Amino acid sequence: VQLQASGGGLVQAGGSLRLSCVSSGLTSSSYVMGWFRQAPGEAREFVAAISWRGGGTKYADSVKGRFTISRDNAKNTVYLQMNNLKPEDTAVYYCATDRTILVRSTASSDYDYWGQGTLVTVSS
Repeated sequence: VQLQASGGGLVQAGGSLRLSCVSSGLTSSSYVMGWFRQAPGEAREFVAAISWRGGGTKYADSVKGRFTISRDNAKNTVYLQMNNLKPEDTAVYYCATDRTILVRSTASSDYDYWGQGTLVTVSS
């Protein structure tokens, strides 16, 4: 199983970025996809997750109303649209899978496969 995250970059505060994560090697799309992030010197934290059909989502309070997670199972891709970015959103963003169909956990330990991460830097 491989997860390839992309779309990170440098953006000014108030700007937007769209992250993508393409999965390969999974036998079906019946799994939850999540995004986590890790800032320098900080623990990895949950950002958002989406159920296998996309009908259920969960967000960290810090990103509610600014970030939107979505998925296209035909393309094996999950997206994270990030609007109104803030300097505190600066981190390496990781996508991950949880082999269940409904969002059940925000704990990184419950997620099985991880992408390599993509760096998002928000300047003030």
